[in-house]
Amino acid sequence: MQTHQMYVNGEYIKSTGDEWIDIINPATEQVISKIPKGTEQDVDKAVEAAHQAQQAWELTPNIERGKIVRKLGDKIAENRDKFIDLLQEEQGKDYELASGEVDLAIDYFHYMSEWARRIEGEIVPSDRPNENILVYKKPIGVVAGIIPWNFPVFILARKVATALVTGCTIVIKPSQQTPNTAMEFTKIVDAMEEIPAGVYNVVTGTGSEIGNALASHKKVQMITMTGSLPAGTKVMEAAAQNITKVNLELGGKAPAIVTQNADLDLAAKAITTSRLANGGQACTNAERLYVHESVAEELSQKLIQAFEATKLGDPRESKDVTMGPLISQDRLETVEGMVKDAVSQGATVATGGERADLAGFFYKPTILTNVTHDSDIMREEIFGPVLPMTTYSTIEEAIEMANDTVFGLSSSIYTDDLNEAMRVVNEMKFGETYVNRENFEAVQGYHAGMRQSGLGGADGKHGMEDFLATQVVYMQYKK
Repeated sequence: MQTHQMYVNGEYIKSTGDEWIDIINPATEQVISKIPKGTEQDVDKAVEAAHQAQQAWELTPNIERGKIVRKLGDKIAENRDKFIDLLQEEQGKDYELASGEVDLAIDYFHYMSEWARRIEGEIVPSDRPNENILVYKKPIGVVAGIIPWNFPVFILARKVATALVTGCTIVIKPSQQTPNTAMEFTKIVDAMEEIPAGVYNVVTGTGSEIGNALASHKKVQMITMTGSLPAGTKVMEAAAQNITKVNLELGGKAPAIVTQNADLDLAAKAITTSRLANGGQACTNAERLYVHESVAEELSQKLIQAFEATKLGDPRESKDVTMGPLISQDRLETVEGMVKDAVSQGATVATGGERADLAGFFYKPTILTNVTHDSDIMREEIFGPVLPMTTYSTIEEAIEMANDTVFGLSSSIYTDDLNEAMRVVNEMKFGETYVNRENFEAVQGYHAGMRQSGLGGADGKHGMEDFLATQVVYMQYKK
């Protein structure tokens, strides 16, 4: 069992506190490592180190920063198998998903490195003679990144690669449930002499203490967090003390609409992937299903067959496992309770509906039918392998129910009718809409939500620009 330390100003340091947090393998319930339960004093040290390193890093030529970001991706690739194994152990992903996440993180570092020569300003015409208006894009400064437990490698890449290539220094807080991959990445940073001390820092601990201390720190210029709505609310409240910029990806309640014109085999396959990927523990997972009444029975049978074909187990024991455990006992109990409540409100369990008879935090892939749109399970985020479904008779009704949510991250539509697809796309109130495919974003796209799903976004040009500040220079000259 490994005992980790925090990483500040280019060195591993002990916490100023004396408490530790056990990290548990969710497939075996065994303790696999320990991290320090950091303190506000630890946060001060890390932010001060990042602040001191900021100016020199900002003045480093963009292309040099880009080369460093590219090399970080290369180093992860060299240690690919190690990252996959750690990810499976600490988070419970099946091999296909774990290897895909690590590969995506590698791709993300490589992709973001290419923005080094593409960060551009503008020249704007002036209303005055002998004057140029220059618009500069500059690093926003010290960034605090809060990493979630459900995609700890990819989202670390999303925050770290973008911060470093734009010239920002960063302090990250890994999830207290999945820090081992972040600490393995920190070994790579520590071994790279090209990265100055203080540019990258890690503070471990609880979100309530470390996250809020980072968000309220006067020397942090942006807090970027991926997590739950309650956690995001707390971060936003803390950031408000100093009017610190927030970049938040929070919860989701993604609707999937299947029309009478859909390819049902394609829809069943894509919805199964969208619901069960990572055990249903992703903000973009299809969380509720609206099916046209004429095809509901046929689709439900195809989905039941796909759900029941899922192989549960410890993903480190077999590559044949297609779904691992939930992250914790608390998550398992929450999902179990939501299904029981749904049944008490009239839902029917078509398949699953109970814990799997395995060690660890396993819940069977579950489909609920006869679910009403206004039931709790259609309105509250499940974050587990449970798909509630209901029927509709008109596309207007489906769109209205899909948009009836406080969230606004992902959505999907399955139809072979182009007119139907375009209407739904134009009327959906979500940051992402997927047409005839599973829910998962591209690194060159823009991953952002509406309403209570968050502020700002990630990926692509627009995500990169969130890490930049704008300076306008009014430059007069003599003629």
